[in-house]
Amino acid sequence: EAQLVESGGGLVQAGGSLTLSCVASGFTFDDYAIGWFRQAPGKEREGVSCISAIDRDTDYADSVKGRFTISSDNAKNTVYLQMNSLKPEDTALYYCAAGPLQLTHISDPAYKYDYWGQGTQVTVSS
Repeated sequence: EAQLVESGGGLVQAGGSLTLSCVASGFTFDDYAIGWFRQAPGKEREGVSCISAIDRDTDYADSVKGRFTISSDNAKNTVYLQMNSLKPEDTALYYCAAGPLQLTHISDPAYKYDYWGQGTQVTVSS
């Protein structure tokens, strides 16, 4: 059974940092792209960043470019999202998702991702 488990969320002050982890199991990690998404209360789900597990190509939403870094450790079937210079508007439930390797842009539709985690909450206080 395919499974994605996120961790690393928490409460942080504006300007602080957090690193989220997404551990995958139950499918061949190298055959998928992994994306990070977020959803704040009352707002639509937003793509944050994505990475191809096989060639490490990455993409970022404009709202996080220069502040967030996505990376993967294929030996651990894990994708990380390093978040620096956090802002209150980054507050959201963060999800990771796995989808076909063709999903190379974070603007690709979320419905094309096959597997989703349960999410980890990130709260940034001002």
